[in-house]
Amino acid sequence: MINVRSVRPVIATALTAVLTVATAAACSDGEPKGEAAAPAIPVQQEIGPGEGRLNLVAWAGYAEDGSSDRAVDWVTPFERATGCAVTTKVADTSDSMVALMKTGRYDGVSASGDASLRLIYGGEVAPVNTGLLANYADIAPYLKNQPYNSVKGQMYGAPHGYGANLLMYRTDKFPQPPTSWNVVWDEKSPAAGHIAAYDSPIYIADAALYLKTHRPDLGIKDVYALDREQFDASVGLLKKQRPNISQYWHNYLDEVQAFKIGDNHAGTSWQVIANLAKAEKAPVDTTLPTEGATGWSDTWMISSKAQHPNCMYRWMNWITSARVQSQVAQWFGEAPANPKACRFTEPGFCEDFQVGDAAFYRRIAFWKTPVADCGDGRGSECVDYDRWARAWTEIKG
Repeated sequence: MINVRSVRPVIATALTAVLTVATAAACSDGEPKGEAAAPAIPVQQEIGPGEGRLNLVAWAGYAEDGSSDRAVDWVTPFERATGCAVTTKVADTSDSMVALMKTGRYDGVSASGDASLRLIYGGEVAPVNTGLLANYADIAPYLKNQPYNSVKGQMYGAPHGYGANLLMYRTDKFPQPPTSWNVVWDEKSPAAGHIAAYDSPIYIADAALYLKTHRPDLGIKDVYALDREQFDASVGLLKKQRPNISQYWHNYLDEVQAFKIGDNHAGTSWQVIANLAKAEKAPVDTTLPTEGATGWSDTWMISSKAQHPNCMYRWMNWITSARVQSQVAQWFGEAPANPKACRFTEPGFCEDFQVGDAAFYRRIAFWKTPVADCGDGRGSECVDYDRWARAWTEIKG
């Protein structure tokens, strides 16, 4: 199991390092409105001498330097080995990451799939030369050349870690594990009035995922490439769900507390949150329903304006090494992109997080920035992220 004691300081850091960045500024510029085409940006051909500094934008817990816990530090050894002094700006949302990268002040970012395409098409990140990534061959193949981290076969980063948006439930309310997401979407669900939902426009994809199975007439294939009819049906389902929501969450501790005191009975969550809640003696468990789930896969991406590109490549090599991957995965609570990390994790950790299980991975629809280009024969008929963001505001009211 994950070292829950170690995860707590990460959460506290996220709470105290919240960024206030306007969502509109983060999601309105740089998105392809028609045929998707990434700007032509040169690919770095070699790693030269380090520049002595590295400025990162990252999720809390991804670049630990011992300040949260003296025993948790993979940044200081990196600095000693490379001479690259690291400064990290913690971001709490994907929209914040996009906005920060647009400033041109940062060399790299740990982008999730709902941010990466915005960064690629906006010209904020550069294509990556995987031949310069020493551990690239060890990274799980199903994390490479994915729609959220590549364009036309060109990778735009080094895969870092991933996880599923699981269904968490209170075992005192559901003695038998729920097998379907209908406990979240059914208006007459036993959990009605006590449902937790992730607070982000990307949650619209969770509704689409449910409709993909239960409304086959809509013809949904990609939950992030929705035409107007599919999108309207997904938004309609979310509006029906709204009266039954007890919490829209985007912070770990908020959901842990709500499940602990019984305000939440069921809802979308992460394995790390379930582990934390169990440590607080909350009667909870998780399951992957028959419909599958959405999820997140993070990628280290280099800025197209990076002032310290050689240090950034050194960081990508460091952070994807097996031993460092094991440290990050256990601290944060996720599956490492490099399965060799399991040699260094606590017993049972990799089993808990389904590391290396390609069949499990295929059941997850990983976050991807919605764009107008559907990516299939429909052309530019899909609803882009701007509209997703506006709809989310309408849904929440």
